Amino acid sequence: MQKIVLSLIITGFLAVSLFSCKEKKDDPTPSKTPEELAIEDLTGGSSQVWVIAGGGSVIRDGRSETNIYQTFEITLASTVSNKNYSTINSNDLFDANGNWSFVGTNLDKITLTGNKPASEREISFTRTGNDLRLVFSITVPGAELPSGAVAGNYTFNLKKK
Repeated sequence: MQKIVLSLIITGFLAVSLFSCKEKKDDPTPSKTPEELAIEDLTGGSSQVWVIAGGGSVIRDGRSETNIYQTFEITLASTVSNKNYSTINSNDLFDANGNWSFVGTNLDKITLTGNKPASEREISFTRTGNDLRLVFSITVPGAELPSGAVAGNYTFNLKKK
């Protein structure tokens, strides 16, 4: 009887020892930096198209100008070495393409390179689900285009395409 009990105890210890030796993963997914999270908000991880169509809007100085920008699109992209953008149907407010960057350490503001009125301006952004809000101001001088004045306070409410 003692031999059976002793065998069971030894077998139990061996079983526990084998199961406790399972390979453990010591490489948990590293957490993302605040900058990486902000880039992901804008680019979806690599490239994201944002549009007015499907429920977006453009407000300038409290008035809707959605009809002027109803086919507007902006694509924000980021690779390891470059953050770039491109636009379609911006009515000369944005350049067709260029680079974007965060404003200093503010991870909720970007600037776009280029020569159009929205370039080199601080653009605040807020991402909520499938919506992206861009808020910026264009002041005189430099706000005149062949199609007329574009000075004002803008809010672009964009939808994820």
